[in-house]
Amino acid sequence: MRCRVLRDIAARQSVANNELTRQAYRFVTRNETLPARVRHQAQLMLNAMPKQSSPTYIHNRCVATGHGSGILREFKLCRFQFRLKALNGELPGVKKSSW
Repeated sequence: MRCRVLRDIAARQSVANNELTRQAYRFVTRNETLPARVRHQAQLMLNAMPKQSSPTYIHNRCVATGHGSGILREFKLCRFQFRLKALNGELPGVKKSSW
């Protein structure tokens, strides 16, 4: 398995582990009914969280090759691997169309 795929898996796991905490801090920082001091503390705590816990660090990658562009979300494969697996009959419900 490629290191980029492993890095992507680690980033996705980090986001999943810290999702509730991050949402709570974001809610507090945006709640204007709370005192400014509390909102500022929540913003500092949000900034202190690990970088990989942010959802923007997730990048879709092909699970077979680690390729980062041309990804079909439903299958988590790049377009070339999708084509190869579809032609070999490895993807259920997918077949080459002809008309």
